[in-house]
Amino acid sequence: MYYPDDTIVAIATAPGRSGLGVVRLSGPNVVGAATQVLEGIVELQPRHATLTSVWRDTQKAQRLDTVLATYFPGPESYTGEDVLEISGHGNPMLLRQIVEALVTAGARLAEPGEFTFRAFLNGRLDLVQAEAVGDLIQAVTPLQARVAFDQLEGTVTGMIGEIDAALFDLVARLEASVDFPEEGYHFADAEAVAGEIRDILRRTEALLANAHSGRLIREGCQVVILGKTNVGKSTLFNRLLGAARAIVTDIPGTTRDLLTEMIDIDGLSVTLVDTAGIRTTADTVETEGVNRARGALGVAAAIILVLDQSRPLEDEDHELIRETRTRDRVIVINKADLTAQWATSELAESGQKVTVSLLEDTALTELRQALADTLWATEPLRDTPTLSNLRHIGLVQRASAALSRAAAAAAVSIPEELVLADLQEARDALEEVTGKRTPDDVLEKIFTRFCIGK
Repeated sequence: MYYPDDTIVAIATAPGRSGLGVVRLSGPNVVGAATQVLEGIVELQPRHATLTSVWRDTQKAQRLDTVLATYFPGPESYTGEDVLEISGHGNPMLLRQIVEALVTAGARLAEPGEFTFRAFLNGRLDLVQAEAVGDLIQAVTPLQARVAFDQLEGTVTGMIGEIDAALFDLVARLEASVDFPEEGYHFADAEAVAGEIRDILRRTEALLANAHSGRLIREGCQVVILGKTNVGKSTLFNRLLGAARAIVTDIPGTTRDLLTEMIDIDGLSVTLVDTAGIRTTADTVETEGVNRARGALGVAAAIILVLDQSRPLEDEDHELIRETRTRDRVIVINKADLTAQWATSELAESGQKVTVSLLEDTALTELRQALADTLWATEPLRDTPTLSNLRHIGLVQRASAALSRAAAAAAVSIPEELVLADLQEARDALEEVTGKRTPDDVLEKIFTRFCIGK
């Protein structure tokens, strides 16, 4: 996958033009490569920004840019190796030329995620923290960033480390019971051992307590706006976005395709989907739009069902009410500013209901809160969830299942060897979370999802 003995280089800032751009270099020949293309540097001072120029090639025939070069000698650097960061003007062409000069000087282009992979190999980060780096870069809401940063700071690592330490102590004592029975170690009190395992199991289940919320925060979700034609779906879509993204007219069937945009709902990254109005039509294009609207329901975490209070409920309304009855939904009763043709009390449906006039801003606050409550499915999140990554959740669930089997076996005095097998499986799963036992193909899958330069 990677060659950790090379000196690697890449642009570390995002594509595009900006005030500043950074080229990052890491590996054993950082100083040698840098001194070939930087002007007037006899010795790079650790953790000092040095004002200099960068040359187009090792012959130093043409200056490219005035830059700041900052040297971080290993092991006290991001990767654990010698690292140099060159900060220049954020012109993509200039930054590419700096990279080309450093390649000429002996570096090679970094692969996606290779800097963070080296940090993992060199013990600067464990695998949970390395994955949190990617999550922090990809975060689009403050809550996503908070969860990722907490994991980068070691919250998951610390809790798993404590559980694994308790498991290690118990496994060591049980192995002594198996290997050295003549020394007096034996499985004397099966219930006491079962109690220790149950205590470790409770701590493992505590890790999983907010896993659903954590995954929802990390991955986001999709919410579909559904309703018959001209009930106000596109107007609602625009109002939630705060922009005129969807075309709104009095002509039925204006929306023909799915429109999607991301919004922040109580810290959740929500992909909002505006759909074609549900009705029977002979128009081929509109029929396809209706089919796509129904298809979007299959992957939606929640539904906003829009009803028009200024018109009598029709067959399409009743059909959509029935169709979404078992789903997480918010029923929006729209056009409250007009004369009502039916009473809200007639709608004997469970779940969140919000009566609005989309001409008024006050309606959006209540609707956003109702949608947030529906998505969380329980009381609003008060603490940052510990687990959010599906890989971590699956491994901790595997550890929890193994501990459950071990506790049950110990309680009925099943031989220590069988109990140890389940305990070791739990340890293996926990160590795979942090990277101590993670297979190479899993590592490759994780790090190749990173951007180049990180």
